[in-house]
Amino acid sequence: MSNVGQAIHLKKEILVRIIKAFFSDDFEEQTRLIPFDMRPKGMEVPYRCCIYKERAIIKDRTIAGLGFSIEEDDETVSLKTYAKRAMDRKGLDGKNLTVLQAACKGCATNRIYVTNLCQGCVARPCQSSCKFGAISIVDGRSVIDDSKCKKCKMCVNACPYNAIVKITVPCEEACPVGAIKKDETGFASIDESECINCGRCISACPFGAVHEKSQIIDILKAMKSDKKVIAMIAPSIAGQFPGDIYQLKTAMIKSGFDDVYEVAQGADITANTEAKEFVERMEEGQNFMTTSCCAGYNQFIKKHLPEIKPFVSDTGTPLYYTAEIVKKEFPDAVTVFVSPCVAKRAEGFDNENVDYVMNYEELGALFVAKKIQILECEGGKYIKEASKQARRFGYSGGVAESVKASLKDESIIQPCIINGLNKDTIKQLKKCAACGKTEDGSNIIEVMCCEGGCIGGNAAMNNQRNAKKLIDNLAENSPEIKKV
Repeated sequence: MSNVGQAIHLKKEILVRIIKAFFSDDFEEQTRLIPFDMRPKGMEVPYRCCIYKERAIIKDRTIAGLGFSIEEDDETVSLKTYAKRAMDRKGLDGKNLTVLQAACKGCATNRIYVTNLCQGCVARPCQSSCKFGAISIVDGRSVIDDSKCKKCKMCVNACPYNAIVKITVPCEEACPVGAIKKDETGFASIDESECINCGRCISACPFGAVHEKSQIIDILKAMKSDKKVIAMIAPSIAGQFPGDIYQLKTAMIKSGFDDVYEVAQGADITANTEAKEFVERMEEGQNFMTTSCCAGYNQFIKKHLPEIKPFVSDTGTPLYYTAEIVKKEFPDAVTVFVSPCVAKRAEGFDNENVDYVMNYEELGALFVAKKIQILECEGGKYIKEASKQARRFGYSGGVAESVKASLKDESIIQPCIINGLNKDTIKQLKKCAACGKTEDGSNIIEVMCCEGGCIGGNAAMNNQRNAKKLIDNLAENSPEIKKV
């Protein structure tokens, strides 16, 4: 298992313990004991310098699991107090990510570096490959001037001895918009004004130092209340858990939900509405339209590329329409969206019909804490089946496929798939916005912030190949989408 995998395991174990503590006779005390139960006296320390450091980091992870920011933590406040605050909390603050400085390694600066493997060869291929004059020879060895280096990696590729390497800071390298950087203390810090909540920093950090602020306590409190709690599951969930989604529905009801709705039902509305909008825009003379389903992409538009907004579909997301349906049927219900990524927490916060967002890791922890085996649960049909195309919204290409299948004349649509936001695809989108057209003549651009689509979200638990296969198996037995 990778370091990132171990970090996920730790996070899940803490979530399970928080949930078990919630259902115990003394939530506050059982929460206080989590670091000590996980790292008892005399235990061999698996990751850090000492047991006290390990307990401190577990405490921070527990604080995030209770829904609080570590940046605002006072070390003198006990977990018992945080547990009480979580129980007393009436609302959310809208901040979704927090950085555990105690867990952050404070990685070396992102740079190109000449190692001791340098042979000082006569050809000097590294020096001749550099267009910026950043490489000089000192005492027969190559030296890089960081002030001139553009990190183009031409020297890295040119060195025949692999003596030049690029040192990366994983979280910074993963962020497509440069929202996470070292602060004055040398540890990672997130700039909320730049962050698009894509969650890539969570997946990238080998130390698990970046955390989502969980809403699990708020959801559990709702389950204990006299209100109905309705879960809305994202299409990509079909690729994340064992068994089928009908067994999953039964398992979720056993875990405390009163009912479960597929967000793929809302995806059918999104696809049909977006298809109509596409035809209207093309008739008005617009050269292309981009989809609007991905919450991370919508945050990116808002904060980094407002000039493309005129080309973005005005159609609501599948979650938007599903939450609208649920609230219409159950006006007083508490709605919980079950999501593959942190970006949907931001969308949920802005939508009055969405009360809370739970990710797949948290749902898995709930099943473990309550000892629920999905494969042992009975299946059962939903009241309304979603289309095969809507159920494929969960992976890259699925949205464009659904919009195209919604049209009576599918030949009028020429899709372009942006499979993940990165430096290259951002440049592509900026160029489209500036020119008012695409380079290849495509007229609808599907944009997914995560590579692979929602099955590549930071809280996805299955590998993408298997997840896509499971989604396709479900989709093949589903009805065709309606034409508009």
